[in-house]
Amino acid sequence: MKSCPERDGPPKAIATPCVQVCAVDGASGFCLGCKRTLPEIARWSRYSDAERAAIMAELPRRETPL
Repeated sequence: MKSCPERDGPPKAIATPCVQVCAVDGASGFCLGCKRTLPEIARWSRYSDAERAAIMAELPRRETPL
């Protein structure tokens, strides 16, 4: 039986900015912990590595109230 390279070994971990402080600010729409929006959080596991990397690169520039 031929082996499939993408199925060899355990599944690859998905990079995430989640810090398990999950509360969304009503004014900005950003999670106070990771600064993602609810749609971004909901779609996170379906984004490609490149899409996740682009969002993660943008997160430090997002303003959230204290």
